[in-house]
Amino acid sequence: MNKVNTRVELRFSVEHSQVFSDDEKNLLFKKLKNRINLEGELILASEVERSQLRNRAKVTALFYELVEKAITPPKKRFKTKPTRASRIKRVESKKQHSEKKSMRRRPDF
Repeated sequence: MNKVNTRVELRFSVEHSQVFSDDEKNLLFKKLKNRINLEGELILASEVERSQLRNRAKVTALFYELVEKAITPPKKRFKTKPTRASRIKRVESKKQHSEKKSMRRRPDF
């Protein structure tokens, strides 16, 4: 059992930070709202490792990862067209389904 307290807590004041612009601060508040308290502090904690030094490294890595992910804008999605083969396959399956349904009807005499 781990009897020594190795927990590390990182507190970063997003509100009073001079590193980020106002737009970036708004993005951080929007994307990381579950991790930011009422005082505008981003709080991260780790107690996974047995060493406080490794917990500190883990928390700082998580901090950089979260901030980078929150600030980078999402990639724009480009519309794609269905391939020629997929269009042909779709039409063929519709024809087969139609043929199956038409075979169930009574024949016209």
